[in-house]
Amino acid sequence: MESSTTPQRLTDRKRLAIVGAAIEEFLAAGYDATSMDRIAARANVSKRTVYNHFPSKEALFAAILHQLWDASQDGDAPAYRADTPLRAQLLDLLERKLRLLHDESFLSLARVAIAAGIHAPERARDMVARMGEREEDLTAWVRAAAADGRIKTDDPVFAALQLQVLVKGFAFWPQVAMGQVPLDADEQKRIAEAAADMFLARYA
Repeated sequence: MESSTTPQRLTDRKRLAIVGAAIEEFLAAGYDATSMDRIAARANVSKRTVYNHFPSKEALFAAILHQLWDASQDGDAPAYRADTPLRAQLLDLLERKLRLLHDESFLSLARVAIAAGIHAPERARDMVARMGEREEDLTAWVRAAAADGRIKTDDPVFAALQLQVLVKGFAFWPQVAMGQVPLDADEQKRIAEAAADMFLARYA
């Protein structure tokens, strides 16, 4: 009788084991003390298998953050829509981001990343570069709205960063740097609405 475990399924299983082991190691030991050897041992795979999936520790760490981002979302980010009120679209995007910022695993790993980056600025730049594509949702939306003439800015990246700061000032930095509890649903709604209204008051 043939095994129901296909090579691809086995590969996917090993990748999940590596990511799970890496999360445990990063949280337990910190970024610098975590090695690919320790991750391989915890995942019960060879070091070569780890490198077959992830070329470096930096790439593995970025993949973990991406996975947490994906787990907090409901499908792809909504694209700009010319026939829909701007505020409703913005609230949809901001609520997605707030769901991620409410995830304690994400916040814990963000603390690991920040601590590692303080001691090695070049590594921090690399992490930011790897994560940059995941911050593109808001930037792409602002750029599309500006191209359609509904947002007035000649620098969509700057405008999107301002919007992110309005959210992270309440829902990320206090939790990461000062140990405040994540925002509850009502607080998330309040922050999203206030950020959207301030942004649109300036740029719409």
